[in-house]
Amino acid sequence: MSANQTASLDLEGVSRRFGDRVVLSDVTLAIPPGRITCLLGESGCGKSTLLRIIAGVDRPDGGRIRMSGTEIVGPGRFVQPESRRIGFMFQDYALFPHLSVAENLAFGLRHLPKAAQRDRVAEVVGRIGLAHLIDRYPHSLSGGEQQRVALARALAPQPAILLMDEPFSNLDQGLRERVRRETLATLRRIGTTAIIVTHDPQEALAVGDLIVLMRGGRVEQVGTPFEIYDRPRSPYAAEFMGPCNRLTGIWSKGRIETPIGTFPADLDLPDGSLALACIRPQALSIGPDGHGISARVTAKTFMGESEQIDIMVHPLAETLRMHSHVRIPMAVGEKVSLQLNGAEIHVFADDGLGANGRGANPRENID
Repeated sequence: MSANQTASLDLEGVSRRFGDRVVLSDVTLAIPPGRITCLLGESGCGKSTLLRIIAGVDRPDGGRIRMSGTEIVGPGRFVQPESRRIGFMFQDYALFPHLSVAENLAFGLRHLPKAAQRDRVAEVVGRIGLAHLIDRYPHSLSGGEQQRVALARALAPQPAILLMDEPFSNLDQGLRERVRRETLATLRRIGTTAIIVTHDPQEALAVGDLIVLMRGGRVEQVGTPFEIYDRPRSPYAAEFMGPCNRLTGIWSKGRIETPIGTFPADLDLPDGSLALACIRPQALSIGPDGHGISARVTAKTFMGESEQIDIMVHPLAETLRMHSHVRIPMAVGEKVSLQLNGAEIHVFADDGLGANGRGANPRENID
């Protein structure tokens, strides 16, 4: 696929309701051409509905969508799905069981002459490495092979934009990582604009050039993987992208004062306001005796590549959790000196949800 076949996508005020339920509310986005964008969020946040609206299999209740500057959805304007040059790879792959791999790949090319169909199928088979599967049927393929065939079928019509709805969720862990690497390599080699829906923050960090974090039908934050993880704009974003310890404190003179330390931040809050520190487990470490905050080990869990250690610091009512990639010879109940890395601490205005953050995110705030 040549570079001029990729497209940008701009969404402006897109909304969707199902009865009284608001599924999407005023979604405005700019998707760059030739890049991989991940729509990330928990189940029910609206990410799959947004994908279907972009594809044209669902209609928004309001808003506009432009593809490389040309409006495809808007007041009085709705370009049919088959005319959008947008490919859609479904979560369950949706391969036709009665058709061979070659016939599945050719299905979306029926508008072309037979010779052109054969050439296009041969091209995509060569790109994705499916020559040995060409005469087989879906029931005889492994999960990874079905995924590759579904990807090839979506790419065969040479779409300007490829949409993928949870494309790796049906694969086992080991296979998922391999297929994900292969798919990512294919998309980057072809250079197509791709939008991938996922609920997995680790997958979004590994795959996306751009991440769109959604919450309750709205866009919570947009940024590169580094921006989303290192500079979250809300407690929700910080906790969704990875486990956090939550500490409430008092805002004073550009800093949050907590029971375990004072941390500066760029916030516009009046002195005396409640503020919230979200502390990554990797921000905590055990230092030499007497060099840090006095604490006590309450639990240790061996995780293979790391140890998960729960630590109680007086006067906190709850434990803090840290991850250590170095095995530390210490026993439950032992007193230790706790140290903190301020770069892994994110400070926000208090969200009123307390230390455990119940309700901030259906994911546990400490994994």
